Amino acid sequence: MSRNQSCRSRGTLLAVLLVFLLSQLSLLLLAQSADTAILRGTVTGPSGAPVANAIVTATNVENGQTRSATTEADGAFKFDALAAGQYRLKFEAAGFKTLEISSGTLNRADITVLDEKLVASEPNTPEHTPGQQEPLPNAPSSGATAPSLSDLGLTPEQTQGNAREQAVLDKRTHMLKIHQRMGLITTIPLIATVVTSVGAGGKNTSTTSRDLHTALGGVTGDLYFITAYYAIRAPRVPGTETRGPIRFHKAMAWIHGPGMILTPILGIMAFDEKNKGEKVHGIAAAHGPVAIVTAGAFGAALLSVSIKF
Repeated sequence: MSRNQSCRSRGTLLAVLLVFLLSQLSLLLLAQSADTAILRGTVTGPSGAPVANAIVTATNVENGQTRSATTEADGAFKFDALAAGQYRLKFEAAGFKTLEISSGTLNRADITVLDEKLVASEPNTPEHTPGQQEPLPNAPSSGATAPSLSDLGLTPEQTQGNAREQAVLDKRTHMLKIHQRMGLITTIPLIATVVTSVGAGGKNTSTTSRDLHTALGGVTGDLYFITAYYAIRAPRVPGTETRGPIRFHKAMAWIHGPGMILTPILGIMAFDEKNKGEKVHGIAAAHGPVAIVTAGAFGAALLSVSIKF
């Protein structure tokens, strides 16, 4: 084996180890991120105007952990990376009555939208005298039936969300979950393809080694484009901001996307030259470096959806 071939082999082995470590780390981090959820929404007053500087407190019913958020000028609030489970929510703002929701469920890897309307506090409310019975507005009946939302003074328009927007959000969440799982599955044949590339080159390479490398490359390409389909076809949610990790994830797609198209083309050219007993030359010689860059960008894209920066 010549010195150049020895260097090339060591470089390939180093790339294989790098991609393997990236994929293993991404599996661990993605498994951790799958146990969290996002809660966002808006707080408005009786007239529908947004309430700024309202304090929203989310308490985990199971472990008692508490998180707080303050609404922006448009009344919006957001909790990132909440552990999935049952939560008790409290909404507080100056000039409004405190609103409490005793129990709500946050599912893993979901985005839950919760829009609430506060009721203005009543000044100079007379104290209640023991034994005195006074009719209360919108009070529930004294029967055994639990009070309904209408008993609390909420109209159907206030208690129902936008069904169309929720359907779009649910579909996007579902498709991106499939995209995430398919990306992890694609990592397996991708690593195997890079590993078998070590035995697919050289003068003494057997036809079986080249055929195995080619077959694994084909499987990787098929799974990759299925993965990309679910990301591309996922409906966009109006008003959703693309932040650092997701922006980096999309930037990596501009590298590994064209790479996944170019790599098999160059691979076919190299495959034909090797089968003819020729040394891989010309543009086909770029097959290896392009494949390594593509695999590295794919691994970085996996990491970016798990690490916040």
